Amino acid sequence: MSVSFVIPLYNCLPLTQTMLASLQASLPVGLDHEIILVDDGSTDGTRDWLATLGGRCRVLLNERNLGYAGANNRGVAAATKDVVALLNNDLVLPPRWLEPMLAVHRRLGDRAGLVGNVQVDARTGQVDHAGIFINLKGKPEHDRREAQGWSTLLHGYHAVDALTGACLLLSRATWHRLGAFDGGFRNGGEDVDLCFRAHRAGLVNAVADRSVVRHHVSSSPGRALRNEENSRRLTLRWRTELVDCAARHWCRHYFESSPLDPGTHGHDFEFQAWLHTLGLRRDPPPALLVAMRRVVDQAVDVELARWDKLLGPA
Repeated sequence: MSVSFVIPLYNCLPLTQTMLASLQASLPVGLDHEIILVDDGSTDGTRDWLATLGGRCRVLLNERNLGYAGANNRGVAAATKDVVALLNNDLVLPPRWLEPMLAVHRRLGDRAGLVGNVQVDARTGQVDHAGIFINLKGKPEHDRREAQGWSTLLHGYHAVDALTGACLLLSRATWHRLGAFDGGFRNGGEDVDLCFRAHRAGLVNAVADRSVVRHHVSSSPGRALRNEENSRRLTLRWRTELVDCAARHWCRHYFESSPLDPGTHGHDFEFQAWLHTLGLRRDPPPALLVAMRRVVDQAVDVELARWDKLLGPA
């Protein structure tokens, strides 16, 4: 399996230098690969440093700042290998971070969507990302719990609603099938949107639980400037899917945190809940799912009204 590593750059030269050194030191011996660096208008000396790399990497220079989506899209358009790995320039990659991700991609086969990994905050050492779930407001949120469950134990991965674009891989054919990142998002939401398109195509997004990297979280300049606009764009496009994912997640959370009383719900309800909590039944009991969808849907209405006041009508 050959890999194209695509790394968008925007300033933060010391982080970029550390990241590239860790990438080159951690690659499996004999891996057929290419490294594509896409500079998105850096002004801190990054371009001068790129000129010193010679032929060790392919370098693309954007004439203007295209943002995260545009820079990645340009890099992947130039990629030539079977698998594309998107990497932020603020990662630190230890030995054997890549192999578990490739193994999960192979295991999923034709069902493989986007494959991510566990990321710990480089400053604190705490887990910052083990996938993305949808919260009770219908918004994406990082799962910061340690990986657990039967799928992790047996297969080394667990399926997720979405995952961050800071470190992920997918086949180049799947990238083109899904249609790349939507440039209407600006430094936020592009990754979740692509994950939902993969879901719609019947693919599985997964976190490779045995791959762990360090991440200088949100170090890119201007990372959060368009959070509200991006969130509204994502909600308007994927409202039904966001509500459904949130309802299912919080049904399972309810069962995991609340003891069931058969005298209140009935034995059939309890049995369905037990199977769902174990991951042996996809759907929670219908009555609870309907009620939870209603809760999330109302919360989304509140958020849309707030965005209209903050940003103007969509």
